[in-house]
Amino acid sequence: MPLIEEGKKAPAFTLKDQDGQKHALKDCAGRPVVLFFYPKDDTSGCTKEACQFRDLMPKFEKSEAVIFGVSPDDEASHAKFAEKHDLNFTLLADVPNEDGLPRVCDTYGVWQEKNMYGRKYMGVARTTYLIGPDGTVKKRWDKVKVPGHAEAVLEEVKEGK
Repeated sequence: MPLIEEGKKAPAFTLKDQDGQKHALKDCAGRPVVLFFYPKDDTSGCTKEACQFRDLMPKFEKSEAVIFGVSPDDEASHAKFAEKHDLNFTLLADVPNEDGLPRVCDTYGVWQEKNMYGRKYMGVARTTYLIGPDGTVKKRWDKVKVPGHAEAVLEEVKEGK
């Protein structure tokens, strides 16, 4: 599936978090939502990205923003990752179905062919969406470089207030 363009309605989803609780995009209506897709719990880049969002949570909360980190890891993996790094936001488990496809990652266009050392495989392309209080995509960051990313997202959230 292609990435969702800015200005388009964000696709609905419902996923379980690290505690097994369900979260739906529709439950966040009226608030900005930061949806950051990352490849794998407890890997170096993903840990750095998650910790940046953790450290800025008080500022995101002032803007009433909801932050969801999404990866194909399961709830137990998310729970360990959150506990180990004291993450103070919700991690959503987009566990692949029998066909190996994580549905929300695919719907948002972040499940892409990747290439490492000449080996091609499917995985999550690090991507962040800022969804406005009205449910439309306000901003999208592709091929995210981790240093300074959470700060850039925070600035966009503040501008939207």
